[in-house]
Amino acid sequence: MPMPRRLSVSFFILWGLAAIPFFCGQQAAGEKDLAGLLGPIRQKHNVPALGGAIVTSNGLDAIGVVGVRKAGTEIAATADDKWHLGSDTKAMTAVLIATLVEQGRLKWETTIEEAFPDLAVSMSPAFRKINLLELLSHRAGLPANLFWGLIPHTQIIREQRLASIKAASTAKLDSEPGTKYFYSNLGYVIAGAMAEGAADESWEDLINRILFQPLGMESAGFGGVGTSGQIDQPWGHTADGKPVKDNGPDTDNPPVLGPAGRVHCTLSDWAKFIADGLRGARGGKGSVKAGYLSDPADAPFRRRLRAWMGGCGTRMGRREGIDPRRQQYDEPGRRLGCTAA
Repeated sequence: MPMPRRLSVSFFILWGLAAIPFFCGQQAAGEKDLAGLLGPIRQKHNVPALGGAIVTSNGLDAIGVVGVRKAGTEIAATADDKWHLGSDTKAMTAVLIATLVEQGRLKWETTIEEAFPDLAVSMSPAFRKINLLELLSHRAGLPANLFWGLIPHTQIIREQRLASIKAASTAKLDSEPGTKYFYSNLGYVIAGAMAEGAADESWEDLINRILFQPLGMESAGFGGVGTSGQIDQPWGHTADGKPVKDNGPDTDNPPVLGPAGRVHCTLSDWAKFIADGLRGARGGKGSVKAGYLSDPADAPFRRRLRAWMGGCGTRMGRREGIDPRRQQYDEPGRRLGCTAA
């Protein structure tokens, strides 16, 4: 489902050495260099703020942010601001699960039935055979979302995700698992619940321990950004460019959707995650094996896994130009929208 065409803030990451020629041979070394590039793009697409970075396997090479945190104010967005990553969270969930596969706690072929045997009796035959590979590659035949507001929010977060599985377990699938691509936030919620069961930790605790802490992503957190009523972080905007009424931690998807899209962090911390994936792809030290980031003939799924690890919705910059609204996703209730190009 497309997001509103004008969003709170926009950002893009140029990743890999191939992105560097976009700057006509100039070696960008700091925020000032990118700000000059970003300003005209922000004005052309009329977004309140725009941030960008160049990331290689060695880390952050350049960064820049232009514009204001909230339309109608003069409070500038900065390179230290926290950006709501939305569905780019899925890239992190994929890496988290790949780590559990490496540890032997899960297999790509682990089915929902195997992960939750106590719930299997209420599952439809097709649903119970969906495996982790199909969930992460959006080929499980699941709908994009549930009616998330019906999930009891008073339960602890792991119980909420189990309730989501129960709610989805008898629904008719849109296609036979493994046969058709259909983008699904629900699939990532279920995959996150499978990780929780395998490690006996919440997805939030797992991703902190396995990704954020080792990579030094100190700004990473969950939910909307900023202090309610204060313009201390980028503010959400509606499709017509007007600021939404509220801001703060609660202006986001419900917590049950964490594995599908609730992470926020600074651009420099997001760059740490992307650099980690690039190092792994080059055979260096990364969070997961280089094999998960290549395309071996015996692992057709890994092509899509590589795409998610590189950043859901993130695309390499091209000479033709950058449209900060080119790749867009929507989750119900999401108000601090963001896009990546």
